[in-house]
Amino acid sequence: MVKAKPLKVVWDIEALGQFKEILIFLEEQSIHAPKIVKNAVLDRIEQIKVNPLSFELDKLKSPSDKDFRAFIVFSYRITYQIKFDAREIRILRIRHTSREPLGY
Repeated sequence: MVKAKPLKVVWDIEALGQFKEILIFLEEQSIHAPKIVKNAVLDRIEQIKVNPLSFELDKLKSPSDKDFRAFIVFSYRITYQIKFDAREIRILRIRHTSREPLGY
């Protein structure tokens, strides 16, 4: 059995900024929280590199599109797009689940 080559992860500049803001906020709250959240998010992203379809369709995407997916880690919702033709996963946004959801 041939193992599929993992897809490349590309962070949208806005998503990367959101992630940094989250970690800075957590740093003000706790010494350990930023590292725990950062590692959990990055570990989950490693999983999607190998199996990008493993998470649910993004229910906030309208119209629905099977290439847009989302998952939650520690109350942070991470949205990503699978681009099979480019062999990449694009991280689009990271938001706390208590915030008003934004459709797109």
